[in-house]
Amino acid sequence: MSDVASLSVQEQQFFDSVQQAIDNQNLDRLILSQYKGELTDLEKMTFRVIQLQQESVLSCLYRYKTNDITKNYSLSDALSTIQQLAEQCKQANLFTDEAEIQLKKNKKKALLTVSKNKAGKSPKTEQQAHDRSKQRFVDQQSYFLQPLGITDANAQVIPSMARKWKQINKFIEIFSGALTQILPQELRDQTQSQEQPLKVVDFGSGKGYLTFALYDYLTKHHQTADVTGVELNDKMVKFCQDVAKASGFEQLDFFQGDVRTYHPSHLDVMIALHACDVATDFAIHTGIRLNAQMIMCAPCCHKELRPQLKSPQVLQPMLQFGIHAGQQAEMLTDTIRALLLKAYGYETKVFEFVALEHTSKNKMILATKRKDFVEPDPAVLAQIQALKTMYGIHKQSLELLLNNQWDQQDIGEKC
Repeated sequence: MSDVASLSVQEQQFFDSVQQAIDNQNLDRLILSQYKGELTDLEKMTFRVIQLQQESVLSCLYRYKTNDITKNYSLSDALSTIQQLAEQCKQANLFTDEAEIQLKKNKKKALLTVSKNKAGKSPKTEQQAHDRSKQRFVDQQSYFLQPLGITDANAQVIPSMARKWKQINKFIEIFSGALTQILPQELRDQTQSQEQPLKVVDFGSGKGYLTFALYDYLTKHHQTADVTGVELNDKMVKFCQDVAKASGFEQLDFFQGDVRTYHPSHLDVMIALHACDVATDFAIHTGIRLNAQMIMCAPCCHKELRPQLKSPQVLQPMLQFGIHAGQQAEMLTDTIRALLLKAYGYETKVFEFVALEHTSKNKMILATKRKDFVEPDPAVLAQIQALKTMYGIHKQSLELLLNNQWDQQDIGEKC
């Protein structure tokens, strides 16, 4: 740690300003750069004051060449921590609501410059406030976004990937809201102490956009997580494994296979986005069977019920048109899935995941486990049977799986 008496006048003024910004609660950010210490490949450190479990802490994002690491410090230790790290950096930039203060050091002296904000906030601070208003749930500075092709080397979103970037953030926003329902405070504390990792499986993970974002979100929000992406394409699995290693994501792995071949013994969160046809039913069944606390599905390719569909007489004028019959089969399929989840003890929602302008596969089924579940709800099961009778449905895969009546067939492939 630095001896305060050995600080130059300029350094002392800079650290006094840092302490004042913390005390006055107007610290925007502090950046230490041009690091010359012993931590290999460390490029810079960015400090902010954040709220963590209703307590203000100093959060530092350590930016390395290949990954990011976040550490939090108590405000009582904030200044001594910053001074110790600043000893090994040639430049420090403090941004507050009123000014930007820069400290640059060379072998002979330290140079302090202060730039006042005439309008009260710097353009960078205004841009940050604008970014905050968008409520981004994924840190745009995260390294993993670069090899996945979302951002460039300057951490700017590549224009052609803007829609995917929006989709990723929307997914994490939905996940974040559901997480608060399944993780009460005592369990959040437990996972933070690494006694009970949150087991997450993403069936049909593809290139891993959402799998990486989910792992990054959990770790940066201090949840111990064990995340597995399951994907049939072996080349995609190898690619994702390489990116996970380069990103320093030690508890993120990828398995070459599908819901038929990957059999976890425990599951907290089950995700299956765009699993084709009845593969969605197999994924939901896996979640229910393993008592998953959260199930997230974005179904596609609803093929099973369409050939069985018999139009009730009153609906025949409407369902004589092929497009309407297809839409009806899709709505009926996902209604039965949602009702089965409800019958088996889940609070279930069906809603638009992202706008149709971004993808036609925009429906999300989100289910969180109720604590009071004892046995399947006969009233809900009766509703399902009434719908099946009305439309002449004799086979629905998720229902058969839950009743142990499934005959082994192909599940179908991801589109």
